[in-house]
Amino acid sequence: MKDFAGRTAFVTGGANGVGIGLVRQLLNEGCKVAIADIRQDSIDQALASLDNREVMGVQLDVSSREAFREAADRVEAEFGPVSLLFNNAGVNLFQPIEESSYDDWDWLLGVNLHGVINGVMTFVPRMVERVKAGTQKGGHITNTASMAAFLAAGTPGIYNTTKFAVRGLSESLHYSLLQYGIGVSVLCPGLVKSYIYASDAIRPDSLKGGAKPVNQEAVERLAGVHEFGMEPDVIAQRTLDAMRENRLHIFSHPDHKEEMREIFDEIIAEYRDYPKDAGHDQRVAFEAFRRDSFAKARAASRASDF
Repeated sequence: MKDFAGRTAFVTGGANGVGIGLVRQLLNEGCKVAIADIRQDSIDQALASLDNREVMGVQLDVSSREAFREAADRVEAEFGPVSLLFNNAGVNLFQPIEESSYDDWDWLLGVNLHGVINGVMTFVPRMVERVKAGTQKGGHITNTASMAAFLAAGTPGIYNTTKFAVRGLSESLHYSLLQYGIGVSVLCPGLVKSYIYASDAIRPDSLKGGAKPVNQEAVERLAGVHEFGMEPDVIAQRTLDAMRENRLHIFSHPDHKEEMREIFDEIIAEYRDYPKDAGHDQRVAFEAFRRDSFAKARAASRASDF
């Protein structure tokens, strides 16, 4: 992905945090940008701050497939085909799994995972069809996960689960879309200057069953911590730089590099040298074929120039 100018971008969770940083940077690159967010007041504030450039707002609950399709139709009717998709909307619940309810699961899965799935299933078939027809050159999908896609402590348990899933989805999609010249990246930021600590404010009433009372003191503590988060515009610029290089993993924060090395070393250390079991040689032969195919796909990704 070398050229952003003139393209239409669709950014979920686009009115706050990483999303508004992406919107500003994309506009600076000459894109037409749709801000999709569940908060209409936040959309209005964002639009008022952007000097009436080629930007529009669309209120969207990303967990709704039908709402996603309607939003896509509306944006493409006004701004033309979307070739840059940022599945960025997310919510958090700062508690362990054993203290959570089914409604907690449905809420976070609906936004953090199904929201990404809905974005992919809405826009990717359109992108592929246009590439095949020769009416669109490439494109790029960036899915916002988190360092929680790699670093899974006990809290926040459901959030970690959703972000691991977004990482897996993105990695698979990255390789399947190479043939169309469509890039896919997974953004894994650390601490961000955002309002994700206040996610409870937008939790649907229908999914509040079993919800623990909001601990206002904890929310205020998290607000103070997030004041030290990375500025959204810094993350956005690093994201666009990575997209230009078609990098699969976007690590905006260098803060976690050594911890990641430690964790992967610990994972490798958990392997054991077991004696050969029945079928070992045939299984290893099959895995060698799979391993070679995957290695070629990774090499093709690194060599890609689109």
